[in-house]
Amino acid sequence: MTATLMSMARDERAELAEFLATLTPQQWDEPSLCSGWTVKDVVAHMVSYEELGTLGLLRRFAKGWIVRANQVGVDEFAGLSGQQLLDFLRAHLQPRGLTAGFGGMIALVDGTIHHQDIRRALGRPRRVPADRLVRVLGLLPGNPRIGAGRRIRGLRLRATDVDWEHGRGPGVTGPGEALLMAMAGRPAALADLDGPGLDTLAARLTR
Repeated sequence: MTATLMSMARDERAELAEFLATLTPQQWDEPSLCSGWTVKDVVAHMVSYEELGTLGLLRRFAKGWIVRANQVGVDEFAGLSGQQLLDFLRAHLQPRGLTAGFGGMIALVDGTIHHQDIRRALGRPRRVPADRLVRVLGLLPGNPRIGAGRRIRGLRLRATDVDWEHGRGPGVTGPGEALLMAMAGRPAALADLDGPGLDTLAARLTR
């Protein structure tokens, strides 16, 4: 049976929780690939919308506007320890609230990217399950929140390890996970990519 976005999102969270359980207190405080956020901050962001109803969301956005709403959520969870955040994540493996939007798409996309934000920063790579990776790769180009469309405009991206390609123009090739992270605006992934379109992509990510 084909997995749903929601079931994939839950599996992604479960695998992240399993990984987070192996971290030392020092690693929770290490920088992630998200500028200005530690590993602990990234996890706080991921869970900070889970128990917000409509009124809670309106208050969050009113407090931080759209741009700063994510930071507001991180700040609200700042008093929790890494273990407490892990316990909260384990209690919320099934997306709910805002992250359950679009059939679990928000939780799946954000969860996969932020999992890698943590993994890459700590030098702890993993192989994202191929079916999940292909699904997220297909969701990114048209996702206005991520901004991938403007980064890859006029380029042809092709994964070398899974069956996925997108766009037309000078090519950028490499592992699907690296393409995913580059589309999400992470310059750290550029080292794993190649092709005549790479310089264009790099310039867009680093300007």
